[in-house]
Amino acid sequence: MELYHNHIFPKLTHWVCSRKDFIYQRKKIVPQAFGRVLEIGIGSGLNLPFYNPEKIDFVWGLDPSKALQKIAEEKAAQVPFNVEFINLSAEEIPLEKNSADTVLVTYTLCSIPDVVKALKEMNRVLKPGGELIFYEHGKAPDDHIIKWQNRMNPLWKLVSGGCNLNRPTPRLIEKGGFKIKKLDMKYTSSLKPLSFNYWGIAAP
Repeated sequence: MELYHNHIFPKLTHWVCSRKDFIYQRKKIVPQAFGRVLEIGIGSGLNLPFYNPEKIDFVWGLDPSKALQKIAEEKAAQVPFNVEFINLSAEEIPLEKNSADTVLVTYTLCSIPDVVKALKEMNRVLKPGGELIFYEHGKAPDDHIIKWQNRMNPLWKLVSGGCNLNRPTPRLIEKGGFKIKKLDMKYTSSLKPLSFNYWGIAAP
């Protein structure tokens, strides 16, 4: 499993998250970031080309995967703003209170072990007037789909680096101390247990 998680899984993650449907959603949400940005789960840097350089000062990119960071560093070299990588998980963010104008998180809340603790950390580092911008998959609204998510989750979590199919994303964001200002949701593919998505903006 160590070979899989350290070498195969990072490349597989980059390939899957580079699909057209994922990129389409990134193009919609990433340009909303502004000021000093903390990206949680920067992964292989797939969001970097979609930041609006006229709106941001720089980006902190936090992710525990060194293998994915190597890919992200190549993308960071191609953008007209500075990116500083932080090789840690989101439960302990090494930034001072009120450090960031924007926290961006895409397809990451599903896999953070203590997600509420991580969200409270994101809340802590956001300035007053700052925003949490999120795009995540999670618990579906339909009972028959939820049953499939619950059945599939143990095996899915094992092979997907700790990703959970059935987390109630909006409720978790609120448990982290945020107030949701805008929320959209829908199935984004015919594979419904894998594709119920939430996206929006929350404030500390």
